[in-house]
Amino acid sequence: MIRFNPEYTDMFLGVVRKYMQLRGGLSQKELAETVNIGISTMSRFLNQKTKELDPQLIASIIAKLNVPLHEIIDFVEEDSTEMFKKLVSFYKAEEKADEPEDVSDDNEIGAIEAGLDENTTRTKTKATIKGVNMSFGERRDQNASNLSIRDKLNRLSPRQKGFLTDFLDLDVEGRDLIVDVGNSLFRYFKQSSADF
Repeated sequence: MIRFNPEYTDMFLGVVRKYMQLRGGLSQKELAETVNIGISTMSRFLNQKTKELDPQLIASIIAKLNVPLHEIIDFVEEDSTEMFKKLVSFYKAEEKADEPEDVSDDNEIGAIEAGLDENTTRTKTKATIKGVNMSFGERRDQNASNLSIRDKLNRLSPRQKGFLTDFLDLDVEGRDLIVDVGNSLFRYFKQSSADF
């Protein structure tokens, strides 16, 4: 669990406000929309009206405002520093994944895929490019079972992503235990949905 030093909370919030100004004079509402939380939640957080500090919210704010970690590192307890850095990196990677791909980079497959318009293609064809099978001219069904792993990860809420981060940081025995409990829960929910 990531822990914070309460003595430095005011300093941390001052840095957040400073970067809200540096990033275009963001209001609390705009910052809340940027990190995908409610306006009242952001207001309570910035005015220190919350009982506990949410590490995922803090990491998301740091990532979205692109705050250098050295400016707030005193706020993070020493034994939590590495975990906090990983969480911030996770949110920064999520932000980069949400940006549109630049077709001028070296990703040739991405450039080929971006140049195809499935709505105007009249024929259906398939091609294998560098070992990747791609189909053109047919609408791909975008239900949850046909999404790529990356697309499925992008659909997770910040809370779910935080759980995933915590899960991946466990040792092998801990992950196995979570999987065993999870399998029982999956069976229960599948059985419950079948009963309706």
